[in-house]
Amino acid sequence: MRSIESDVKQAIRGFRRAPTFTATAIGVLALGIGLATAVFTVANAVLLRRLPVVDQDHIVVLYGEAPRKGLDNVPLDYDGAQEFFRFTRTLSRAAYVLYNGASPVTVRELAGTSRLQRALVSGNYFGVLGIRPLLGRTLRPEDDAPGAAPVLVLSHRFWQERFSGATDVLQRQITTLEDGRTYSIVGVMPPGLDFPRGADVWVSLLTAIPQPYTRYASLDIVGRLARGSTPSDAQNEITTFFHRNGTAAFFADVRGVAHTLPELVLGDVRAPLVAFALAAGLLLLITCVNVANLLLVRGLARVREIGIRSALGASRGRLVRQLLTELAVLALAGGALGALIAAALVRGFVAIAPNGIPRLDEIGVSGSMLGAAVATTAIAALLSSITPTLMASRTDLQGALRSDGRQSASRSSRLLSESLVAAQVALAVLVLSAAGILSRSLWRLQRADLAFMPAHVIVAELVLQRDHDQSAANGLIERLLTSIQAMPGILAASPVVSVPYSDTRSWEGRPSAEGQSEEEAAHNPMLDFEVIGPQFFAALGLPVTKGRAFAEADRAGAPQVVMLSEGAAHYYWPNADPIGKRIQRGASPASGFMTVIGVVPDTRYRNLRERRATIYFPLLQSQFPFAPTTLIVRTTRSPGDVAATLRNVAADVAPDVALARVVPFDDLLAGPLAQPRMNALLLILFGLSAVVLASVGLFGILATMVRQRRRELGIRMTLGASPAEVARLVVRRGVLLATLGTVSGMIAALATNRLLTSLLFEVSPSDAVTLGIVATIIGVVALLASAIPARSSSRVDPAIALRAD
Repeated sequence: MRSIESDVKQAIRGFRRAPTFTATAIGVLALGIGLATAVFTVANAVLLRRLPVVDQDHIVVLYGEAPRKGLDNVPLDYDGAQEFFRFTRTLSRAAYVLYNGASPVTVRELAGTSRLQRALVSGNYFGVLGIRPLLGRTLRPEDDAPGAAPVLVLSHRFWQERFSGATDVLQRQITTLEDGRTYSIVGVMPPGLDFPRGADVWVSLLTAIPQPYTRYASLDIVGRLARGSTPSDAQNEITTFFHRNGTAAFFADVRGVAHTLPELVLGDVRAPLVAFALAAGLLLLITCVNVANLLLVRGLARVREIGIRSALGASRGRLVRQLLTELAVLALAGGALGALIAAALVRGFVAIAPNGIPRLDEIGVSGSMLGAAVATTAIAALLSSITPTLMASRTDLQGALRSDGRQSASRSSRLLSESLVAAQVALAVLVLSAAGILSRSLWRLQRADLAFMPAHVIVAELVLQRDHDQSAANGLIERLLTSIQAMPGILAASPVVSVPYSDTRSWEGRPSAEGQSEEEAAHNPMLDFEVIGPQFFAALGLPVTKGRAFAEADRAGAPQVVMLSEGAAHYYWPNADPIGKRIQRGASPASGFMTVIGVVPDTRYRNLRERRATIYFPLLQSQFPFAPTTLIVRTTRSPGDVAATLRNVAADVAPDVALARVVPFDDLLAGPLAQPRMNALLLILFGLSAVVLASVGLFGILATMVRQRRRELGIRMTLGASPAEVARLVVRRGVLLATLGTVSGMIAALATNRLLTSLLFEVSPSDAVTLGIVATIIGVVALLASAIPARSSSRVDPAIALRAD
């Protein structure tokens, strides 16, 4: 114990005599370990930690898809789901969930109204998952029956956010404004269950949707695999079910899809988090290489000291132990500081992370994170200590004693040190290029042409507080809309079906043009269906490029009309004017023809990443099964002012209508941009950190080169070399190392950046502009890192340098 204490004290004294080295080594370790630990903490919480269910990989979600029809989720109806339960042999137990996931509902609270995401499931849903509640109970089969008392269970996140984790929450109730139904809270789920994605509460389907409308519900199957069955078996089975005798011809092109529950919970975040983990691993590798280089240089500078200690009787084992003790002290100091950095970064990540990140509420500073920091520190110290320790402990005794500590390092040690620097630069290029590619993709996505003008547009979501038939609901919304349009500062307003950029599935269909056969119509593309008022295009700032927009006269009893986007019009009539042509919602003549009266550009109204072909229906002629309750409003007033006025107008004109929320359109745009922004921000952080570490390594090796070659530089200057020529010698060496590292990193980047393809928007993984910028940054950094050692070399006094040896 005393010997260890003595080694530690001696190590601390040595570090005090070399403050620059000590601060650099600890800083490098802390930065690398902190960043890596923070990312691994997030990856562990989101990617690696298991869901709070029994045998998560044996739970599958089944539905169909029809790529030729443009359908990525073909659900079952209620009767079909019940039949599949009797049909299946690959599932030991099965439940269902509404196919469009969690959808927003408005609830009444003491402070007013608010929105929550409600998932509709079968009563045995939690039983199939095998989940135990944190409080109370789960839904039961008896809760999913006509006439059953309305009950719900809360997600852990919602319980914490809305009820502050109160343990008396089971005594409370929630009332939904849409149907006026009051639900009793009977349970709270454990953290980590996020399916359907974003669900705040789970409610049984049959208590939320009254009969006979239940039979029209569209459902996905959630099942537990039977012993010996695989997800592929279940996929084949549901494909067979879709193709069974007696089904409609529509299902001939449908094939089954099977995903395990972890796949759906993680969703689109797997790719960026894997990229972050790889970047963190590379950064940690750079850290290890940098520390190894620092220790190698310091070890070579201590040759005389080690030789003297050997002459005084210190064994090789004793020397190695002392060197490893020094490394342990560095590692502990770096690890402690790195843990603080990691804690700050994790808190920052949680603050900026978009809502789509699953299990975000579980990410936090914990004992496991600190343990990861300590383990990472130990690994980093071990990796960085092996080569320097062995080289330093194998010092030639006589040579060391004859030297005065200023002799040049051997060619092999110099090449090793320089190779490590070039490797750091290559790894920095690899990380920085990925950050650049994502940043350029984000820049393009933020500037994507929407085809409309979102500035000065707000989106207001309304709620009907009691049941109305469709005609009465439409009349109520129309009266309210007339009053809103007369308000000062309101330039245009229109109801719409789809909330822009929402996760809720919207109305889609496959219209057919007049003259198309049923076979031809079967290959038509899926179009977005939008039900809108006459002022929609004025409110959105979307120009009509051909024909006219809807008018107040386009209502029930008038000729049936539609408008198309340019992509849809070009598909049906590529070489003809679409105005006056006729189209119908389906292939059957019974659906009735509608005349095209206008054309507008394709927009990114629903999906920011792609323009969508759309067909527009006038609200007052629509056969849409319920009244649109989202308003698009162009205004010169602030959202808060408009919200207050809307509430007053609703109270006077339509007391049965409540205002759920009012948001600027730009806030909705922030949703699809949140994940790309976070991806780019984090990789930029990694890239800049990697560049800093690489520049530290380059500076260190060049400074050491100047110190070790002082005699050579002095001779050169004695023979006539100017200070500028000597400085250029140092700069050339630094640029050469940076160039070697840059070229190697670029070659690696061309291969690895392809892993980011799914995250990119209108940018190639091998984008030449981005790679050119990265090379320029590395070049500038190399020049800056070379500047101080070069200046130092130009100030070498030849007389002093020659006397030094």
